[in-house]
Amino acid sequence: MKYNLSEITDLIKDRRTIYPEQFSDRKIQKDQITNILNNALWAPTHGNTQPWRFVVFTEDSRQDLSTILGKIYLDIIPKENQNDLKLSRMMARPLKSSVVVAVIMNRDETRRISELDEIGAVASAIQNMHLTCTAYGIGGFWATPKVIFTPQMNEFLKIGADDKCLGLFFMGYPAVEWPKGQRRPLEYVTEWR
Repeated sequence: MKYNLSEITDLIKDRRTIYPEQFSDRKIQKDQITNILNNALWAPTHGNTQPWRFVVFTEDSRQDLSTILGKIYLDIIPKENQNDLKLSRMMARPLKSSVVVAVIMNRDETRRISELDEIGAVASAIQNMHLTCTAYGIGGFWATPKVIFTPQMNEFLKIGADDKCLGLFFMGYPAVEWPKGQRRPLEYVTEWR
């Protein structure tokens, strides 16, 4: 066997969503962030388009992200549907995180690869990020609030109209015990033919 399969399996099974509200104040080092993003680059990509792009928010730039999330929320959600708790949580999460990465799908201009394939590639890159975080003992949370799918967010991130922010990936060291998880057994989700 080329790699230790039991360690890889354990890593995959240990990956958990840990929310920014559960993060400590401990900072993630720049070399760790770089390694997390470098591992994201090795996700599968149809046609080798490598459609992922990253905008990294640390230190003071997290406040800029917090502010724009709040502004877009207030701009796009009708007043009667606004929820103060949701708005407060959305704006607080960047500030409770050591790092936030906006993960973007940069649409191939030739359109030779379907948008669905490009989204799948970026989602795979996010999984690589999350697995690398798990190996470091860093908590991760992939969030997809409505506000990120707007022209205002594209403008803030300085990306094209056909590009899409597919998520905000929040990272921080947990202040809680690493959560346990479970999945339905394989026989419940598999048909052998």
